[in-house]
Amino acid sequence: VLRDDFRQPPGDVVVAAGEPAVLECVPPRGHPEPSVSWKKNGVRISDKDERLTIRGGKLMVASTHKSDAGIYVCVATNVVGERDSEPAELVVF
Repeated sequence: VLRDDFRQPPGDVVVAAGEPAVLECVPPRGHPEPSVSWKKNGVRISDKDERLTIRGGKLMVASTHKSDAGIYVCVATNVVGERDSEPAELVVF
């Protein structure tokens, strides 16, 4: 089972360059419990970037760069399939 509705979709975030940013996401209820990944501008984010941490649905950017700005989508995945959240925008000024 994987429901359609995200318990908490990510919201838009505005930060100054160099500041940390956190995008929060609580995935839909599912069985098995869905895992969370993120996409930026339609491309799945790799956890190889040491400035980015994905933990418990949150996407944390340690020190934002102008290049981090964009449209982020939270992706919930389990054996049934995957669901994309509504998009959220990260603005870096």
